[in-house]
Amino acid sequence: MTTATREPSTAAGAVNRCAAILAARGIDPDAAPVTALELADARIPPRYRHALADHPRVDAWVAEIARAGRPGPGGAPGIATGPSLLIVGPTGTGKTQQAFGAIRDLLAKGVRLRWEATTAADLYAAQRPQHGSDPERQLWALARCPLLLLHDPGAAKQSPWTEELTYRLVNHRYNQLLPTLVTTNLPVAELRDAVGDRVASRLAEMTDRVILTGHDRRRHTAG
Repeated sequence: MTTATREPSTAAGAVNRCAAILAARGIDPDAAPVTALELADARIPPRYRHALADHPRVDAWVAEIARAGRPGPGGAPGIATGPSLLIVGPTGTGKTQQAFGAIRDLLAKGVRLRWEATTAADLYAAQRPQHGSDPERQLWALARCPLLLLHDPGAAKQSPWTEELTYRLVNHRYNQLLPTLVTTNLPVAELRDAVGDRVASRLAEMTDRVILTGHDRRRHTAG
């Protein structure tokens, strides 16, 4: 009868087993750990990977969301309920920079953060029938995530179908008090016509508002 030998159940043994698992996955156990901000930057479009939220009202929103977070493992706060933010301004005034900067700032403050980002146009495209996709599951993944960045609601061509999708998404986040970053180049008075009364009413109540002004930075840079 052969008796299998096992490494003693000690701290050193646990470290060795973890090192073996990491090595089997091609991960250097001595490498510096990847931070949450580095992981987020891998998902953020390259143009915005160094974005900063330098608008005072965006910075204040970040601080409020960070303070409200629930303590989690290691004492780091996680996203809880809180206000949303509507960033309004003409094309090219830095709305997307501020929005991604807000996400990066939350992570830099040590907030544990699960987030998603989409444009309204991509949201609608993902809801059209496609082989192997589950549109309903995708919609609810956005509706329930702790922090959502929604670009340009009302910019895509609207229909009763798109209005209903936007309503379902926004209404769930409104009811659950889930922080949402919304960017739009539509003046507030026009946003109601673009997304419908039900969505506009909820956005008006659930969001603090930041209005950006200035020239189109993209055209200015190109010139």
